Amino acid sequence: MQDTAAKLIGAGCATIALAGCGAGIGIVFGSLITAVARNTSLTKQLFSYSILGFALTEAIALFTLMVVFLILFAM
Repeated sequence: MQDTAAKLIGAGCATIALAGCGAGIGIVFGSLITAVARNTSLTKQLFSYSILGFALTEAIALFTLMVVFLILFAM
């Protein structure tokens, strides 16, 4: 019983990182909108940079989910 509770608490604490990833993705695309509004001639380059930032931020979220599933099901 206590092992199950500890797993659930650990998984809940590990998912807090997903809120940070969501905020990071919002910052990436919010900055893209601001940058395109300032300089429209660099739209393609800025968009490629924002996709790279999105991918790196989303990778952190996927690693977090992997850790959560390891906590819940592998131990």
